[in-house]
Amino acid sequence: MSTMTINGKPASLPDDPDALLVDVVRDALDLTGTKLVCGAGVCGACTVLVDGEPAVSCLMPAQSAANRNVTTVEGIGAAKLHPVQKAFMAHDALQCGFCTPGFIVEAAAFHDRWRAAKGTAVPSREEIGAALSGHLCRCGAYDGIFRAVADACAGRFDGNDILPPRMEARDKVTGAAKYTVDIHHDGQLEGVILRSPFAHARVTELDLAPARAMSGVSAAISLLGDDRIVRYVGEPIAAVAAKDRKTALAAIAAIKLTGERLPAVIGLDDARRPDAPVVFEKSARKKAGNVSEGGGSPAPWKGNLRGPTAAFSKKPRKVRSWVADARAANDPLLVEGTFRTATQQHSCLEPHAAVARFDGDRLTVHVSTQAVFHLMELIAKRYKLGHDKVRVIADHVGGGFGSKASLGAETITAIELAREARAPVRVAYDRHEELSVTGYRPAAEIKIALLPSEQGELKALSFTAYGDTGAATNSTIAALARLIYPAEAKELIDFDVISNLPAGAPFRGPGGPPMAFALEQAIDEAAVRMNLDPIALRKRWDPDPNRQRLYDWALSLDIWRGRKPIAAQSGRYRRGIGVATGYWLYLWQPGSKVEVAVKGGHLVVSTATQDIGTGTRTVIANTVAREFGLEPHEIDVRIGDSKLPEGPGSGGSRVTASIIPPMLLAIEQLKTAIQQNAKRQPVPGSNAPWRDMLAASPDLSVSSVRPEDSKKTAPGIVSPLKQAGFMGMIFGWMMRRFSNLAIGAGVPSSVQVVEVEVDTWLGHVRVVNVHTGIAVGKVVAPALAHSQAAGAVIQGIGYALYEAREVDSRTGDVLSGGMEDYRIPGIADTPEISVHFDQDGFDHVLGGSVGIGEVATVPTSPAIANAIHNAIGIRLTELPIRPDRLVAALRGRAAA
Repeated sequence: MSTMTINGKPASLPDDPDALLVDVVRDALDLTGTKLVCGAGVCGACTVLVDGEPAVSCLMPAQSAANRNVTTVEGIGAAKLHPVQKAFMAHDALQCGFCTPGFIVEAAAFHDRWRAAKGTAVPSREEIGAALSGHLCRCGAYDGIFRAVADACAGRFDGNDILPPRMEARDKVTGAAKYTVDIHHDGQLEGVILRSPFAHARVTELDLAPARAMSGVSAAISLLGDDRIVRYVGEPIAAVAAKDRKTALAAIAAIKLTGERLPAVIGLDDARRPDAPVVFEKSARKKAGNVSEGGGSPAPWKGNLRGPTAAFSKKPRKVRSWVADARAANDPLLVEGTFRTATQQHSCLEPHAAVARFDGDRLTVHVSTQAVFHLMELIAKRYKLGHDKVRVIADHVGGGFGSKASLGAETITAIELAREARAPVRVAYDRHEELSVTGYRPAAEIKIALLPSEQGELKALSFTAYGDTGAATNSTIAALARLIYPAEAKELIDFDVISNLPAGAPFRGPGGPPMAFALEQAIDEAAVRMNLDPIALRKRWDPDPNRQRLYDWALSLDIWRGRKPIAAQSGRYRRGIGVATGYWLYLWQPGSKVEVAVKGGHLVVSTATQDIGTGTRTVIANTVAREFGLEPHEIDVRIGDSKLPEGPGSGGSRVTASIIPPMLLAIEQLKTAIQQNAKRQPVPGSNAPWRDMLAASPDLSVSSVRPEDSKKTAPGIVSPLKQAGFMGMIFGWMMRRFSNLAIGAGVPSSVQVVEVEVDTWLGHVRVVNVHTGIAVGKVVAPALAHSQAAGAVIQGIGYALYEAREVDSRTGDVLSGGMEDYRIPGIADTPEISVHFDQDGFDHVLGGSVGIGEVATVPTSPAIANAIHNAIGIRLTELPIRPDRLVAALRGRAAA
């Protein structure tokens, strides 16, 4: 048997010629810092050093490591932290952390080569980008990574350890952080799902006997519904649990499956044909998925079209009349257009995964989830178990972005296989599953008409959106245009277009980016026709006080003041500056509870929420530390476990606003209890009186539930739903009743100013600079808030320029099922990003803070499109703005 040396120790290698190094490292040696993501050598998460050189272990046969030295991330920081690890921690060059070990390994190798050759010279962004170009981060931590690598190479982290701004940073840069895919119980089996090869069919035969008869297979179950109908390629049909994944895949292949094919419709256009086959008969409509964070509202169905939903319209008949009159009169101020956006995949680097284990009648499930407490409730309800019999754990989550907020097939399958096999079972999706069946931001077709009045006010807005939702409903795009730019009349109509494709899901500001892509370009075009500064026009039409302050900030930027007239340049490369506005709702979750306790002289804070990379642990630690005059690292933060006090889900930018108010109330009560019960008072003149009192305090605990907001708000700060009138009040009631979400007063807002460079020969667009202004109240963790804002911009760049799911229009197969096919931004795509936080506007919220995750990404794609228009004088109306589309537009103008 051959061996290798790994992290300085000998290790055996399997004789199996098909065994890959990543599997040996992770499964046989339990060095789980090395992550398996793409399986194609594209993302870099599995990078290790082989004889000192970086190598992707997902493509390397294990036998190739024979008699060689292998170093994983655990080996890099074993004796003491490498300068790169300290720099990543200091610059918060990470978020969810799933990609971080691969970056650390590559960056450490680059650092060591650089220092040996060039001493403490500072590498350029281009040099760093080239060195790390084989690595991807879906959270978009690239801005911090650039700074971290540059400073490490410059020798600024050669000294002692540092205290990072992020609580769990050390675990993430050393590979110690454990994610769901890293959990391994004794006797654990591997579960794999058999998925439908049909876009639409009735399953007539499902014979599991051949799978059950295979050696190493412990369970095989059906996942079919009562009607035995599958409605998209990839829908779960059956599952097996086996001793390893290789055996499970062989068992899946042995299952006998036959089906009666039914007529299918693929995509937006096909599903809208008058004679299109129906995806969901009336009796089956409840089986449709949900692309919204809310419960949805009643709407008519006709064939595959659900809608119109137009409850947020205002004087729609006047809109139609005024627009028709303006069209007939060839009114030059009437702006009309059709905009199209592509399907955007969440592309979480940690796949959807669950590990289920029964201990008698008690069920423990490790899940990569955005909602540990809510998921526990859903599991308990589904399996008729008491809440005390179900425990959901998510210590670390490798990204979610909206796709991991519900009870998914991976969790159901793991539970049912574990029950059948009487053993722990893990179900972890492969990359094709992750990029096909876990949800997505629906593509959309948007028709817009915007009409200013002769006096220069916004008179009418017509906005009709068709969401390409697949086997799901409840898209909300047009309705979001009700809550920005008040007009005399608005007609806002949403349709779901259902087809035989996997169901969409909420995605970071669901409905917001496509709405803004259309609306913000229409606003920009109106400014052009009215010969007005685009920011000045927004400032005139948009009275929101948060955004008014951001408009003033944007107007003061040198980059904006130096903006050239539209298409004023010639030559191959042209620069343009664009602006766009975004908003999101201030949401919080009723019932959220936080416990603050003294245990053994230390402060412990507990709530059943989770950290998906947004920094929840740090927000909690910073808040408590500030109130007690301590350091954040002195606070013991306990989250990620449903047995803790009920906490909020990580979705809709609700966590900060849900946990800080009850935490502050609990802190005040605990302070009183400490003062009453401490065995001694602080030493006179002590710089840390609370530290002295904590050391002398008996164990105490206080819990508090999230209170309602103060009714005292500044002028102009009201709930956006109140502005929407009676239907807004109804919508707010429905959100609270069916989704357990409250909508508060004030509107988290953002304004982005973007500079692009357009290559008019090849059609390539490079984002050069982004200035993003954000109003979300008090910033609790500044470094992490900056990371969130920069990452949101990078995801918006992907939406604008690169990302699009590709589907076979005949079969319904997802063709872009690998990270070599589905393009997300890399580090070299990262522009210079400047973040401005306006911290006013939310004093009525206890603690003064609301969420940042959604609002920061909404305006990026239209800001880029408006910048392109400024550069070349052509308005691009379809996302992504691919080179071929831009070149075709330039040729079309030239031909005209």
